[in-house]
Amino acid sequence: MPFQARDWDRHPALIYPPYKSTVLRGPTRPLIPLRQTISETTGPFFSPEDLDPNDNDLTKNGRVNGEPLGERIIVAGRVLDEGGHPVPNSLIEVWQANAAGRYVHLVDDHDAPLDPNFQGGGRCMTDGEGNYRFYTIKPGAYPWKNHPNAWRPNHIHFSLFGPAIATRLVTQMYFPGDPLLEMDPMFQSAPAEARDSLIGRFSLDITEADFALGYIFDIVLRGKDATPVQQ
Repeated sequence: MPFQARDWDRHPALIYPPYKSTVLRGPTRPLIPLRQTISETTGPFFSPEDLDPNDNDLTKNGRVNGEPLGERIIVAGRVLDEGGHPVPNSLIEVWQANAAGRYVHLVDDHDAPLDPNFQGGGRCMTDGEGNYRFYTIKPGAYPWKNHPNAWRPNHIHFSLFGPAIATRLVTQMYFPGDPLLEMDPMFQSAPAEARDSLIGRFSLDITEADFALGYIFDIVLRGKDATPVQQ
């Protein structure tokens, strides 16, 4: 069966002028739907054997000579399809800035320190019930050049492969109570009724005593409750 087309009322407009780069990259003509073929509706397939044991633990997978700096957190949740069913064996990749708001990337020229024990990337696969879990460091805010004195809220990037390439989703998780959210054009580009689904929920049940605070971030790949795309 073909997958549902994305409900674009749930996602940001392709051109959102306050988010300036969308004006340059957004299409100016109507999109042309392409018929789904077997290459879009089957695969890619991933196996837990493709992953290392510490791939989902960003507090360990980048260590060189000590612990990474910053507040340890846990991000966990479920991946669901358009019908609300769990998506098992889905590959999830994350990337983020360190606690000072700096990425391990050649083009990141933010005047903030790099952490030699934090590489800022990880991956895992969902279990049979669509559950996933990451251990990481809470990312810092950082400036960007969208407008004067512009700062990105604390966030973690997510890339998800569902049961087929047609269901792939790239999005971001934000943190509750962040004062930068109301001033961030990227977050504000999502429809108002969908924004809460981009914010992780603090959970004492996920929190591990004396170690790390926990946040729940459930992700819906498609349908009327889909988690908005955040590129």
